[in-house]
Amino acid sequence: MLAFLGIAALFLLALATGACGGAGTAEAETPIRVVLIPADGGTASGTLADYRPLFATLSRSTGMRFELTVTQSYGAAVEGICNGVADLAFVGPATYLQARDRGCAQLLAVGIKNGQPRYYAAFFVRDDAAAQSLTDLRGKRVAFGDINSTSSFLMPVAMLMETGLDPARDLSAVRLTGSHPNSLNALLQGQVDAAALSLDSYDRALRAGVPGAERLRVLARSEAMPYPPFIVSTRLPAAKREALRKGFARLARDAAISQGRITGYGGGAIEGYATDFSDAPFDSMARRIARVTPALKAALLERAAQR
Repeated sequence: MLAFLGIAALFLLALATGACGGAGTAEAETPIRVVLIPADGGTASGTLADYRPLFATLSRSTGMRFELTVTQSYGAAVEGICNGVADLAFVGPATYLQARDRGCAQLLAVGIKNGQPRYYAAFFVRDDAAAQSLTDLRGKRVAFGDINSTSSFLMPVAMLMETGLDPARDLSAVRLTGSHPNSLNALLQGQVDAAALSLDSYDRALRAGVPGAERLRVLARSEAMPYPPFIVSTRLPAAKREALRKGFARLARDAAISQGRITGYGGGAIEGYATDFSDAPFDSMARRIARVTPALKAALLERAAQR
């Protein structure tokens, strides 16, 4: 039922968000249907603003037309790809693995930021908090984002477990907020003692001038993770997949990149896309987060429901 609702939501949002494309022969093309994970608090506006310039550039260079839709959850993005609702998706690293392991998607392109195709998860606390390490979160209230999010849930939970903490038992309260900004706001409002989110999301909050964001500090940062990728449906004809791959590869040489018109996850500056990126870093990350089992997820959902 939830999967059906997620897919239905994609159709409704597609009608609301419309298309991004070029003119001439591109208008006659069947559009490439793109789904984007909610990188701006679960709303469509910020995420669409981040990615419309990228797809306008791709439309110009490939002759393809694109329809952009923002999902309301990470799981909906997987269902969109796997059920034929979407051809292309921007997802989290763990979300890609879910789609790949179902045989629905292939890796297409990984963003390059600060010279590297990587990003980080982190735990944040207020700058006057007594906590100095993850072990100090025992008995504390902690906010996490979407349960399928790599950087706001899966990696942070794995980090806690590696310190010997059982997040389902050793935290005084668990909040599952659904998004990075919601977790950040819970911390800023004093509803929790720590919040897990990506450094990119925190940087976005700083750029946006979110009150109080500058008075937070990083308690712990994850190891480098593969940057959230674009993935392509295995249902899409091979010729179109190759055309998309070449289009992403050319972005690094496009003036829109150097002029800052093309941004990546969280609206941050991006330098291009790697289209020859292997699955090896994703598989390495998967082994790290494998300890976040379905049973542990269920226990954390139960704890969160006790609020």
